[in-house]
Amino acid sequence: MAFTLSLLLFFLLVRFVLPQVLRAVLGSFVRQQVHKAQQGGFYAPPGAGPMGGQQAPPQEPTTRPGQVRVDYVPPTAPGEHKHEFRGGEYVDYEEVK
Repeated sequence: MAFTLSLLLFFLLVRFVLPQVLRAVLGSFVRQQVHKAQQGGFYAPPGAGPMGGQQAPPQEPTTRPGQVRVDYVPPTAPGEHKHEFRGGEYVDYEEVK
């Protein structure tokens, strides 16, 4: 009898009380995060880089509109030669109906 009563009480707590508690806790958390976002709290202040010094301002690209600018080209090994791809090998197949 005691086990059944405690099981029923546990079920009622999980079913009715826990959602209310979670709604209140998560609601206050979301409200706090929205307030932080509106105040600009998610972004690091200027000068708070990983080394603590001033960060250089981002440079504008020097290319004209319509041109492509490549930031990084990986180095090639000295013995590596580019070979031209001439296509793959022919594979004969039969159509299955």
